[in-house]
Amino acid sequence: MTRTAPAPVQKPPAPRGKKIADAPAARSVRTVISPLALAGRRGRVTYWSVFTLVVLLFAFAFLFPVYWMVTGAMKPPAEVVRTPPTLVPEQGQLSGYTDAWDLMRLPTHLWNTVVQATGAWVLQIVFCTAAAYALSKLRPAFGNVILGGILATLMVPVQALVVPKYLTIADLPLIHVNLLNDPLAIWLPAVANAFNLYLLKRFFDQIPRDVLEAAEIDGAGRLRTLWSIVLPLSRPVLGVVSIFALVAVWQDFLWPLMVFSDTEKQPISVALVQLSQNVPLTVLIAAMVIASIPMVLMFLVFQRHIIAGISAGSTKG
Repeated sequence: MTRTAPAPVQKPPAPRGKKIADAPAARSVRTVISPLALAGRRGRVTYWSVFTLVVLLFAFAFLFPVYWMVTGAMKPPAEVVRTPPTLVPEQGQLSGYTDAWDLMRLPTHLWNTVVQATGAWVLQIVFCTAAAYALSKLRPAFGNVILGGILATLMVPVQALVVPKYLTIADLPLIHVNLLNDPLAIWLPAVANAFNLYLLKRFFDQIPRDVLEAAEIDGAGRLRTLWSIVLPLSRPVLGVVSIFALVAVWQDFLWPLMVFSDTEKQPISVALVQLSQNVPLTVLIAAMVIASIPMVLMFLVFQRHIIAGISAGSTKG
């Protein structure tokens, strides 16, 4: 009696549009160092040695200028300009920092900068958030045209807008008010920030529509939905926009120089240049160190928001 071989079992075809589960595992992943080389002791030692060396080189490249500036303010004027330079101060002293604090009137100029940056930040958060929410969720008529016009301002060089802005601030249309030597000269132009508005709009576009519809069913109006639903969900992008707004005002030089002729109302960026000709070099370096401390602290506190800002407005998929 002859036995017949069983028929081979046929696997059902995979559904269309669906990738086979083990297909990515079958692909070979290419890296700088192969997994086989990392499996050995020699490969691991070489890898971590090169990695540590690269990290140390980058840390040295970024931190050495900071160290040079901090220690430069602790040297006497003759030692700062000495050739070859000294890496460690021979006679460390803190008189440069105290002289900079008193001679250059840093408390006054730092306070001016804080007032200007805070006002610009508050107005930018309020108006850019409202405009981005309206363009993203309220869908006004000709919303895409308005958004395109706002984004078109990013194509215009900043230098080309300096003269029109100055003429506008010197004689505000309709009410004919001169805003020179006034913090409003910094606050009002800072509100029209197309990049931050677009960043907020892209983030609002990713908020599910179902969440807003559920709030609407519960009786929440447009403003209530914005305050109670949208803003709490938008804390990461609001942190990013806040950092961009504060840093932009803090480091700006040309525009404050034009609108603040009164030295008592100038921010720290302008005061450092205006008063640098009458002070020793060590005092100027110390003033630069003190002026950079707030921005360094803000970066250390909010660095995760800066990293999150890279993908805050990106498209998922």
